[in-house]
Amino acid sequence: MIGDISGATSIYIITGRTDMRKSINGLCAIVYDMMGEEINRNSIYLFCGTRCDRIKILLKESDGITLLYKRLDVKGTENYFTPLIDYWHRCLSKRRFIGADETPIQVLKESDKRPQSKSYVWLFRSGDDGGAPIIIYKYHPTRNGDAAAEFFKDNPDDSYLIADGFAGYNKLKRFRRCCCYAHLRRYFIEAIPKGHEKDFTDPGVQGMLYCNKLFEYERTYREKGLSYKQIHNRRQRDQKPVVEAFLSWINKQNPSKGSRLDRAITYAKNQAPYMMTYLEDSHCELSNNLSENSIRPVTVGRRNWLFCDTTDGANASMAVYSLLETARANGLNPYKYMEYILEARPDGRMTDKELEALSPWNENIKKLCEK
Repeated sequence: MIGDISGATSIYIITGRTDMRKSINGLCAIVYDMMGEEINRNSIYLFCGTRCDRIKILLKESDGITLLYKRLDVKGTENYFTPLIDYWHRCLSKRRFIGADETPIQVLKESDKRPQSKSYVWLFRSGDDGGAPIIIYKYHPTRNGDAAAEFFKDNPDDSYLIADGFAGYNKLKRFRRCCCYAHLRRYFIEAIPKGHEKDFTDPGVQGMLYCNKLFEYERTYREKGLSYKQIHNRRQRDQKPVVEAFLSWINKQNPSKGSRLDRAITYAKNQAPYMMTYLEDSHCELSNNLSENSIRPVTVGRRNWLFCDTTDGANASMAVYSLLETARANGLNPYKYMEYILEARPDGRMTDKELEALSPWNENIKKLCEK
């Protein structure tokens, strides 16, 4: 059989960038220059150029030397992950407490768009509901809220969403929206004039202190290890009066137009319908910090990889991010988990039971891929 590599006992990866225009003689010369020997029987030699999706393979057979050339399809790697991530999406669709965030990326080759235009990564993740963390990243060409509405179309009607003040999330009609008090506090901190950080008569300081009071209550609940039921009761007793006073204070403010305080008060008034929602269920978070922390790997990584070339590349990248960050959130070693999944090669023919056995919250997976 021509090009049968099944009998190879050794694999040599030729490091560096190879001129992929070279044929058999040129590649054999590279091997000799690097290793000081001719190519061996029962060994294969891998070469890669500037593009990592193309490889050449040299194989010495009994009757000559075979050169194989392979172009890797980006969807090949993506398809190993997509069935698993689609299953996680189905799992996330059954959860009632959801966090979301979004951040811009640049995709050079999008139809009907200039290379300089913005596209977006949407982050969707499970909240603090006692279940295993699920984190999914999705590429979308726009920031239109329809992306989030489509993703969560199957979630229960009594679900809760914690996100920032972006109006696009209003399209999730089946969700009860929660205000992110971390974002709200940030607006008031930015409204404090320099040198007035301790001036308790300053409205910016007053707004910040209302938020700080709520976060202080939450911190004490966690330190005491209170149950969800106990937290609910404490919130009604401790925090509900604070939020009511905060809303009353917001409505009394009359800041100068265009000032930073005006920006903070406007943001607060827009969020007012959602500021008491978290009091309904103690599984609701006071802030969207879980989602903001989860999207940080993309925002930090973007400084290095700068952009995605194609939409296929963007989708594949988000699949990898989903796999790695969900593994990390479940306490696994991301490298070990990635290695395990690539060996398992999940596909669309697998049942949900089989995909569950490959998910990072599975007890067997935790033992195999622990940190």
